[in-house]
Amino acid sequence: MKNQFIELLKKRRSIYHLGTDIALSQTTINKIIEEAVKYTPSAFNSQSVRVLILYEEQNKKFWQIVYNCLQAIVPEEKFAPTAKKISSFAAGYGSVIFFDDTNTIEELQKKFPLYKDNFPIWAEQANGMAQLTVWTALAEENIGASLQHYNPLIDEDVKKEWQLPPKWKMIAQMPFGSIETMAEEKTFLPIDKMVMIKK
Repeated sequence: MKNQFIELLKKRRSIYHLGTDIALSQTTINKIIEEAVKYTPSAFNSQSVRVLILYEEQNKKFWQIVYNCLQAIVPEEKFAPTAKKISSFAAGYGSVIFFDDTNTIEELQKKFPLYKDNFPIWAEQANGMAQLTVWTALAEENIGASLQHYNPLIDEDVKKEWQLPPKWKMIAQMPFGSIETMAEEKTFLPIDKMVMIKK
């Protein structure tokens, strides 16, 4: 008997060629993402993960911000591949932008000073789990996605555009959409290089 959760993890891949041919409604996608974030574990049940879900023109606006910020720093003669990559993300159905609420982290640092240095690390770990959970939940619905990291370059422009709380720290961006080109075969290290078993 196959483990259904492991099978879903196998299904989750980085999909870069995205489209908008999605059968699910935005309401349904929102619910999937909300549930995935809600049930992601976090240290001290801190629940510091925050997400911004963008569709249609808002999604295009986000990737235009990324485009503009990168165009300002990437030499013109080297910008074409970058522009192509950003266009592929903007062509998707939407994006999930992941943040940490640093207010929550700071409050825990004050309440539990013994673990002060650990709370930012634990928050990053929780955010990573939320990213994987959302990504895998989308994959189950045959929605492709990838994980991007254009922060902190775009942080201030994004906060300003969507009037986000100043204490939200951007962690990652996940464009998603219909799978227009499947991911290539994935290679793996020998499992005994990754997992050690002792009896």
